[in-house]
Amino acid sequence: MKVFTLVIELGRRKGDGLPKGATGAGLVCYAPANDEPEAVRETVAILKQADMAPLDVTGYGTLDERLADGHEIDEAERALMDRALAENSVIIAQMTPWFGTAPDPESLLH
Repeated sequence: MKVFTLVIELGRRKGDGLPKGATGAGLVCYAPANDEPEAVRETVAILKQADMAPLDVTGYGTLDERLADGHEIDEAERALMDRALAENSVIIAQMTPWFGTAPDPESLLH
C-alpha cells in the first residue's frame, strides 16, 4: 500500500460540523490504498458517513510523486503520512472552512 495526498472540496450538509456561515471547506487528507482511485473512493465514503458533502477530489499522488513534482514536505506532514499507513486509516491533516468562493485546491497544500 501507498499513501496518497488528497484535497477534498466540501459543500454544506446538515450536521456537517462546519462553522456557521461557512459555504464549504477544503480538507487535506492522507489516504492509504493500493492506487489513487481506491484512496478517493474510501475517503469519500468515510466523509459521507461523517455527514459531510464531498463535491470534488484532487489527487496529488504519493510522497515520491509529490517530491518529483517539487512539493516541499516537512517532517510533520511525513509523520502524518506514516501514521495513515501504520493505522491503515484516512488522516484529515487540515480543514479550512470557506466563507465565500472556494480557493484553488493547490493553495491548501502550501
